[in-house]
Amino acid sequence: MTMEADAPGDRVSGAAPHIGPVPRIAIQAFCETPDVASVIEAASADRRMNKAHLKVQMGGASAAVELYKSAPTPNVIVLEFAAGDGPQLVGALEQLAESCDSGTKVVIIGHMNDIGLYRELIRRGVSDYLITPMDTLRFIGAISELYNAPGAEPVGRTVAVTGLKGGVGASTVAHNVAWGIARTLNISTVIADMDLGFGTAGLDFNQDPPQGIAEAVFSPDRLDSNFLDRLLSKCSETLSLLAAPATLDRLYDFQETSFDAVIDILRASTPCIVLDVPHVWTAWSRRMLIGADDIVLVAAPDLANLRNAKSMMDVLRASRPNDRRPRLVINMAGVPKRPEISVQDFAKAIDCQPDAVIPFDPALFGTAANNGQMIAEVQPNGKINEAFLDLARMLAGRTELKKSRGSLLAPLLDRFARKRA
Repeated sequence: MTMEADAPGDRVSGAAPHIGPVPRIAIQAFCETPDVASVIEAASADRRMNKAHLKVQMGGASAAVELYKSAPTPNVIVLEFAAGDGPQLVGALEQLAESCDSGTKVVIIGHMNDIGLYRELIRRGVSDYLITPMDTLRFIGAISELYNAPGAEPVGRTVAVTGLKGGVGASTVAHNVAWGIARTLNISTVIADMDLGFGTAGLDFNQDPPQGIAEAVFSPDRLDSNFLDRLLSKCSETLSLLAAPATLDRLYDFQETSFDAVIDILRASTPCIVLDVPHVWTAWSRRMLIGADDIVLVAAPDLANLRNAKSMMDVLRASRPNDRRPRLVINMAGVPKRPEISVQDFAKAIDCQPDAVIPFDPALFGTAANNGQMIAEVQPNGKINEAFLDLARMLAGRTELKKSRGSLLAPLLDRFARKRA
């Protein structure tokens, strides 16, 4: 049984179909023929792909398998399979599955017009199967449909970072972890500085944008994806900042749902959103923490932080019974001559092992802060930067073993293995 491909005249005549913009995701395509490669390269110039990062290379599935043995996989992998039959295609996917992150979507561009194979691939987890000949709009439409179709899950995950006491360095942790997610793991990330009166994200990233999160919150009637994009300050290709004004010319009293629209728009277009939540306990800050996909609590090893950690853990665990526990970071450990609660005693008291322990290093952190740099820029090979990267990998889900990451395709592979046997 075969599928009817669109006639060439149908693809170019009449009005262009409505295709939603592709969100701020990373796409890597591995082609086998120049024709398909040129179509995908042309797609990168289309207005609907402005936010996406698209890279095209030759080599097909074998090139993808080799690359992802040592590199994290992007949001979408596009593979052209130019020759062979169904079992050969599945064999190539079997190798890729060993290195593919569970959240990565796979789109196959094939030269076999077989609806049986199409249905089987879709049923077993492959996101889409496109048949050549294919034009630019058809390719963009397929990628857009992955994220804009009715019922599609939001592309983005939120990570809320907050301190258990003022001055424990929660913003520093948030900014360095976001940097690691964006720069090392190559995941498009937005930092939202929610401390409107005293936020430091602009200083830490050496940015002074004229607009930021205040304009989004105080102009709900104008808020949409295009307006929010104009408010973002670009720190790098994969990292953007929604900065706080850090001025005191107005009061920042918010309703519980004041930030909801901002977060919803960011989640629809950005794979990772790091919320730098100030050390306050209000209706809106509680809502941001409880509604986040992941929570990072930053504490110093003293009695006040321990008391606050227990209170916060109790509230969050009761409010999020089906979610993973909040992650704990012990920051500024080992201050000379300061009596401290040991990491073991701290963890035992709140029944939570820390995911990272950051030692006290005023020279390193002071240099980074004064220069508007991240720790990775000042001391890239140091243990503190490695601790931030480990935390970034945990939050991005990049700590699983390679062999366990291909479970999405396992049922499909088993079926074709039985056929071959």
